[in-house]
Amino acid sequence: MTDADPAALPAPAELPVPAEPRRSFAARLRAVLDSFVHAWQRSLQVRVATTTLLITGTAVLVIGIFIVDQVAGGVLRAKREAAIGQAELGLDTARQALAGVDRSSPGDVAEAKSQITATLTSSGRSAGLFNIAIESESSAPSTDGAEVRIPTSLRRVVQSGHLAVQYAPVRDTGAQPNSVPGLIVGETVPARTGVFELYYLFPLTAEQQTIALMQRTVLFSGLALVLLVVGIALLVTRQVVGPIRVVAQTAGRLAAGDLSQRIKVRGTDDIARLGRSFNDMAGSLQRQIRRLEDLSRLQRRFTSDVSHELRTPLTTIRMASEMLHARRADFPPELSRSAELLQAELDRFESLLGDLLEISRYDAGVAHLESETADIRGVINSTVEANRLLAERQGSELVVQLPDEPVSVDMDSRRVERILRNLVGNALDHGEGKPVQISVGYDDAAVAVTVRDHGVGLRPGEAALVFNRFWRGDTSRSRLTGGTGLGLAISLEDARLHDGWLQAWGERGRGAQFRLTLPRHAGHTLMSSPLPLHPDEEADAT
Repeated sequence: MTDADPAALPAPAELPVPAEPRRSFAARLRAVLDSFVHAWQRSLQVRVATTTLLITGTAVLVIGIFIVDQVAGGVLRAKREAAIGQAELGLDTARQALAGVDRSSPGDVAEAKSQITATLTSSGRSAGLFNIAIESESSAPSTDGAEVRIPTSLRRVVQSGHLAVQYAPVRDTGAQPNSVPGLIVGETVPARTGVFELYYLFPLTAEQQTIALMQRTVLFSGLALVLLVVGIALLVTRQVVGPIRVVAQTAGRLAAGDLSQRIKVRGTDDIARLGRSFNDMAGSLQRQIRRLEDLSRLQRRFTSDVSHELRTPLTTIRMASEMLHARRADFPPELSRSAELLQAELDRFESLLGDLLEISRYDAGVAHLESETADIRGVINSTVEANRLLAERQGSELVVQLPDEPVSVDMDSRRVERILRNLVGNALDHGEGKPVQISVGYDDAAVAVTVRDHGVGLRPGEAALVFNRFWRGDTSRSRLTGGTGLGLAISLEDARLHDGWLQAWGERGRGAQFRLTLPRHAGHTLMSSPLPLHPDEEADAT
């Protein structure tokens, strides 16, 4: 087998490129409606223009319909009155012409008809152009050779001896007679051989043209009026909305931290006064914020300086205290107890200084993580061992529920252990000797640790206050049994430094539960927690 010549092979057929599917009418309409709704919600100018358009359009429509109805009614009413007057005027002429006519002679009837038409048309045309039809029981009506069908209902009224008027199609009087809307007036004319029926056929072509012209005039005038009013509304609204938008943009920049933003004020009207008031408010806020920043800076510096300065005398006092505490057995009971109290208060004071220094680091923005990947179970075990003696002294049991497999987390182990020590110590302090449960839950994105006690619990609203600095839920409790009042505040800052959550739940008489949620990988944003915050939800889940 030989290879085929590539030039002899047919060129591959090009596949057609599928055209982009056209959106359906419903989809396009939905897109337009969504755009309008979005503009309606965001733009005061659009709302004012739309409302003005609807109100003005409705008013113009109602007024236009009323005007057209009144004018058209007046035109037709005038035509009707003129037609009846024309018929009454020609009654004597018709009697004279038909007095001696034989109903059975079509020629005599046609001649009488011509005479009546000539006489009436020469007498005046207050009702406009018209044709005449003469009918009797033995003859059919005719107008210049063109048949006209007289409505049966109209003939019955005329035959009863009354003058009757009815709107019905008639033949036009133009060069090319066509059936047009018209008005028919009928009456009876006595003659020697019987009674004739005389009908006046008035085309309403001119009246229709007049009414149509008036309708077009009212329509275009109404549209022009609506557009003019909407344009005025847009112009007036723009003069108001424009400065408001400037105020909104300036307020947004102020909220973003640019306190130097101000509004350019022109004139002395209400908008100008608004701008001056806004500028005055912005200037006052800027001064107050700067003052608060200065006070906060001084407070942080004072706290940091005092904490550092107290370290030196504290070290000297501790050396003396340790010497006294070591020889307390040689002292009388009163002095021995004083040495023990001095040692305990120095420990508490040193802990308070450490917490103040840590808080000052967070306030100054110099706290940073020393993150590494570690098994959180090790941190929890260290926390439990550190609080084992306190749990025995309080008579509480530490119940720990850890997973069997390692749970690796990118974290600063020292800070996470400090969080858990504060939570467990707080639970033991308020648990009233009941068991304290420590649980761990995790998924691919996050790990959660809950610390649950069954003590006094929290009142409604206190769950949001427990992380405030120096806040104490029970003011009757002695300060000797509590910590420095900064533990939970520091724990919250440590959790935030990890991009994590620290949350509290409590109910009076049922205890409290704290939940720490951390991302397993640094830089990940938490979306949910593997463990519920409310213990009832956890029970339902199990």
